[in-house]
Order: sequence, then structure tokens, then C-alpha cells
Amino acid sequence: MKADILIRDCTILPMSNKEYIENGTIAIDNDKIVFIGKPTSASNIQAEKQIQAKNMVAMPGLINSHTHVAMTLFRGIAEDQPLDLWLKKFIWPLEAKLKPNDVYAGALLGCLEVIKGGTTCFADIYFHEDMVARAVCESGLRSALAEGIIEGGSRFLGKVMLKRNVNFAKRFRGYADGRITTMLGPHAAYSCSKELLIKVCEEANRLDAGLHVHLAESKVNFPSSRKKRELSEVEFLDSIGFFRRHLLAAHCIHLSSTDRRILSRHGVNVVHVPVANMKLGLGAAKIKDLMDLGVNVCLGTDGPASNNSLDMFETIKVAALLQKLIYKSPLAVSAYDALKMATINGAKALGQERNTGSLEVGKKADLILIDFSKPHLKPVHNVYANLVFSAKASDVDTVIVDGEILMENRHVKILDENDVMENAEKTAIDLLSR
Repeated sequence: MKADILIRDCTILPMSNKEYIENGTIAIDNDKIVFIGKPTSASNIQAEKQIQAKNMVAMPGLINSHTHVAMTLFRGIAEDQPLDLWLKKFIWPLEAKLKPNDVYAGALLGCLEVIKGGTTCFADIYFHEDMVARAVCESGLRSALAEGIIEGGSRFLGKVMLKRNVNFAKRFRGYADGRITTMLGPHAAYSCSKELLIKVCEEANRLDAGLHVHLAESKVNFPSSRKKRELSEVEFLDSIGFFRRHLLAAHCIHLSSTDRRILSRHGVNVVHVPVANMKLGLGAAKIKDLMDLGVNVCLGTDGPASNNSLDMFETIKVAALLQKLIYKSPLAVSAYDALKMATINGAKALGQERNTGSLEVGKKADLILIDFSKPHLKPVHNVYANLVFSAKASDVDTVIVDGEILMENRHVKILDENDVMENAEKTAIDLLSR
């Protein structure tokens, strides 16, 4: 058998089940995994590129299921502010000044950070999303992108943004050699009218597209509408048929038991965003309750303005610890289940479970190598615990997406790191001066 890349002598975590392979071999040909197993079974495999991965752990690339990567430009702005003030006084006025090239510079910086941290796929919702698609294409990553839709009291603005989102979804579906999929991105129930949300659903049905939305993020933003309808945010969206489409719902903090059952009944994919939620003082989502109802729960960082990082290893650790804290039980979420949220659960949430999220023969070659030859990762009594509670983004040695090596030995091959960082800094300074 011939292959493009042969990875030898690593511990392999497929994440399709809890079993793992020690001293294993992975073969990649073109964009797919063609062999996983013991080296004795791989003795006849020949490859031009061979990676000696002794003392490394191979696992699926991490999946960030909710972010706004171009908001790297806003990192450190509007600190220590409540969500309503954070949005209206700082973020939305800055976003009104954004130009397409600003978004491109911020998104490319985000993509660089993502690669360095072992994330191979992310779901993004923002403005000028064609510039995000351009950055994703250049960086070699995989993504599910949605142009944001905010009405903000203007029916005309809502119509314009919906049309822009639909055009984006059609134009960029399958872009970057199929690495980009598209969704529709209504911001939230409080920033889009009932009529607009219904129209979004109609367009999603026509396009056979999923939806990416912020849901039950804050107690502050939805009450004015709730008083009129006497419904929770979830109940209101259910009443208009919003949950009939494949849905990616970020945050889901303020849910009643009825709300959770509605989400479970409709198969809504919930994105737990623990770090940003804590930083903005929004509360802690009770993820275990959702998981007990069979809800597919995945993880996201949110944007670098509210996190202030795209570090999925940090998010995985905080997610596991936060559930143990709020349920007052060390059994609330195991290390393995936390890692599933950032891999196979994320793939399911993005409709990509047939392609990625686990290491299996026939799936896309989206994987990372973690360097375990570090003091904080020794000894290895429990590889899942080490990854969730001890590993850092800086422990990622190699990143492969679609069979292409994006980073090896911590060196990013596909982007000029210094150029990307310098351009983003200049762009951010210029943006703030306008």
C-alpha cells in the first residue's frame, strides 16, 4: 500500500470509542485516513513523508463550534462590562466601522491562533463573512460559516442582511476544496423580529441549510419580548417552527426544564461556551441536564473579544471543571466526555460526523499530535485526564487538515506568522482611530 504520510509509534485516540492504541501507526493518502492500527499490520505501507511520533498522542483535531474569529482585533477591548453594555456601547459601534479587509486581517490572525492550538475546524458567525472564508481557504482549515443577521429595529436592515446571508451561503458552500460549509446566521431572538426569524427558516428550508444562533445567553435581553408573548426564548422559537432545521445553539444558559425538553425533542445541538460566559458574568449552563436528555453538547470559545482566546484546550478543561462545580459532583462530566464535546460531538453539531471528529479509516485526515514529553504530562496514568486537565495549546506539535500538514514541530507551514500578526496589529490600531 502507498500513502502520502505515515505517522509511527504514537498513542492513538480514535474518539469513536474509549479504546486507544499504543505504539500505533496512521497512514494518510490524499485527504483521507487509509490505515490505523499496530505497526505489524502496516509493514507493507510505503510513504514519502514519515513522521516519527514517539511520546506523542494522535487524536482528532479539535472542533470549536461557536466563535467569531475576526474579533481577534477586539481582544482586550471593553473589559469587565456586562453583556448589554459590552455590546451596545463598545462592540456594536466598533463593528459598524469594520471594513472587509479588517475582517480578513482579524480572521487570518484567528486562523493562525486556531492552528497553533490544535483546532482543525470551527463554526463562525460574523459580518463580511466572505473575508473569513478567504482566510480559512488560505489557512487550510475546515469551517462552517454563517453571515450574521441583525435587525436592530430596522426591518429594511434585516431584509438586506438576510439577502446577504443567503447569497453568501450559496456562493461559499463547498468552497476551499469542500472544506467550507455554510449556514444561516440569525444573531438571536432579541435582535431579530418574529417575521424575520420566520423568513430565515423559510430560506433555510429552501437552501437545505442549518442555522447558527445565540440562544438563552442572557436574562436581560429577551424579557421585553417575553412579557408580550408570555413565553421563554426557547418556547417562542419553538412556536414559530425555528427548531425544525438543523440548529447550532450557542450558550443555552438560562433554560427551564421545559426548555431543555424542547431542545431535546428537536435534536438541537447545544454549544457550551464556559469561558466567555464566566468572563461576562452570564451564568453557567447546566450541561449535564441536557446530556442526560440526550442532547448533543459540543464546545466553543466564543470570540476573542469576550474570551479573550481561541484556546480549545482551556475551554475543554473549564467545561469539565465548571460542571463538577455547579453540580457539586466530580462525576458530572468525565475527561473522556469533555474531550468528546470538542471532537466527535462538534462534528455532529456541524453535520460533519461522516467526515471528521474521530480517527477512522475512510474519514478525512483531520488530526493533531500532542507532545507528551513534557513534565506536566508525565506520568501517563490516564491519557484522557492528562489531555483535559494538564495539556496546553502549546503542547500541540503537528496539525493536519484534509491530509495537508499545516503545522509541524510547532512551525506553521501555510502562513507567515509574523506577517499575519503585524498586519492584524496595524489593522486594529487603524480601526480604533476611525
